[in-house]
Amino acid sequence: MALALAALVSPTPATATETAAALAPAEDAAARLHALFEADWQRQLQDNPLMASYLGDKRYNDRLPDLSPEAFARREAALRESLATLGRIDRARLSPADQLNYDLYQRELRVDLDALAFPSQRLAVDQRGGVHLLAVQMAPALRFESAKDYADWIARLRGFDAFVDQTIALMREGMASGWVAPKAVMQRVPAQIAAQRVALPEQSSFYKPFLAMADGVPAAERARLQAEGRAAVADVVLPALARFEAFFNDQYLPACADSVATGDLPDGRAFYDHLARRYTTTAMSADEIHAIGLSEVARIRGEMESLRGEVGFEGDLAAFFEHLRTDPRFFHDDPQALLAEYRAISRRMDPELVKVFGKLPRTPYGVIPIPDAIAPDTTTAYYQRPSADGLRAGYYYVNLYKPESRPRWEMMALSLHEAVPGHHLQIALAQEMPGQPMFRRQGGFTAFIEGWGLYAERLGYDMGLYDDPYDRMGQLAYDMWRAVRLVVDTGLHAKGWSRQQAIDYFADNAPKARLDIENEVDRYITTPGQALAYKVGQLRISALRARAEQRLGERFDIRAFHDALLAEGALPLDVLEQRMDAWIEAQAR
Repeated sequence: MALALAALVSPTPATATETAAALAPAEDAAARLHALFEADWQRQLQDNPLMASYLGDKRYNDRLPDLSPEAFARREAALRESLATLGRIDRARLSPADQLNYDLYQRELRVDLDALAFPSQRLAVDQRGGVHLLAVQMAPALRFESAKDYADWIARLRGFDAFVDQTIALMREGMASGWVAPKAVMQRVPAQIAAQRVALPEQSSFYKPFLAMADGVPAAERARLQAEGRAAVADVVLPALARFEAFFNDQYLPACADSVATGDLPDGRAFYDHLARRYTTTAMSADEIHAIGLSEVARIRGEMESLRGEVGFEGDLAAFFEHLRTDPRFFHDDPQALLAEYRAISRRMDPELVKVFGKLPRTPYGVIPIPDAIAPDTTTAYYQRPSADGLRAGYYYVNLYKPESRPRWEMMALSLHEAVPGHHLQIALAQEMPGQPMFRRQGGFTAFIEGWGLYAERLGYDMGLYDDPYDRMGQLAYDMWRAVRLVVDTGLHAKGWSRQQAIDYFADNAPKARLDIENEVDRYITTPGQALAYKVGQLRISALRARAEQRLGERFDIRAFHDALLAEGALPLDVLEQRMDAWIEAQAR
């Protein structure tokens, strides 16, 4: 109506030329903005060929990343040029949607530039990743469908020696500057390297793609490709691994830090503060985050005490934890039985999603084991996003190593987090957002992504999945796990805690198995700050839901709330709060 009235009182209607002239600057601003997004995205794919391969883009499958000083200098220059280019685009002429894109991209560029103050690339290897685990972690994400796919992998193998040498050079820079990893955790790595140092090329994980070749490869080509792959492993990969093993065991490991604290690195406290801001998208200090963790631990202990009484366990909470860790009825002794139950839980979850979501992703997911080579040193489970081209599903990886240490009561909460309605549902929906630039569809903010995953664990109640009290104990245990993270991560990196102190605090407050606890604490040591994102994000999302329920009363629609929350992909928490507050008020009106 307002537009119609304005047209009636307009003394001289605009001509088509005048209208085009008015629109041109806005169209030009939007075009320049999206051209920047696309150019930067393509540069990033070219600059990080492993990321490109992981996303399903095969153009750079024959390459490995360039870790030379010149390459790092080029990346810094490109970041600075992108920020300058963005600044020359008139934000006021953009649509509200593109103003959000502008703001998010500017935020990401500034955070990336802030990170350049800290030479974290010198921490190039740890117990969860590095050159020695390249094939174990990368090959399963690739699609070997044609002779070219195998030829590209051979080209990567031929470049492995340079990749190893550049990694060693970075680690030497770390040794010279004091940027070295903690010895307590890096002691896990020699066994990982040794496992890759096989006697015959055919035994190598780098050769594994050639063992069962795709039907699309002509028979005449198979023998040639296998021979070339075998030669590349024998002539390049195995000698490079031997060189890396000698350097790591003889030089790097003895030079590793006795301290486990990021705060003890050169300018390490500033680095940790940067990481805390980056991962939580807040300005909270380590002390503030630590205090939130202590408060949450106390709250969840109270809920655990109530549940202990509900199941009739006689004994204190510590005894109940020990019962949960040791009673044989809570464990499988067969890895395949463990995998079968994970898959059964997923089949049970999927049909219940319609209770809490109006929109579901089109992309499927699967449940598969974590590779044996890394299972002993990694977490209980993790999620691998689908490829960008839609040709690879999402995968929920579960750890089958020592099934007798993997309690069944944790499986429901874990599956809700890693698969649906947690990571797979949220990430697949983001990838399917129409018209959004790739940095929005493929990127995101950890506090939102992991906060959503933790929030999703509680959705099991809304979906009717927590009918077993021990599954509910699993949900509480996983909520406690993330509360403990706030205390332990800040304790390790900003408050002088030892590794053992962190393990003991974890064990005193959560019933997770000792193996899991040690792996988790070692993860926090080598990935400082990341573990803060889960609970901080969950608390903010839960507060938004409580606000919506209170404001809307009987008109609150959980399906509409979740659809609105996920509609824009992963956002910084302050931006999410602004948008959801506006949505709540719009619903109230």
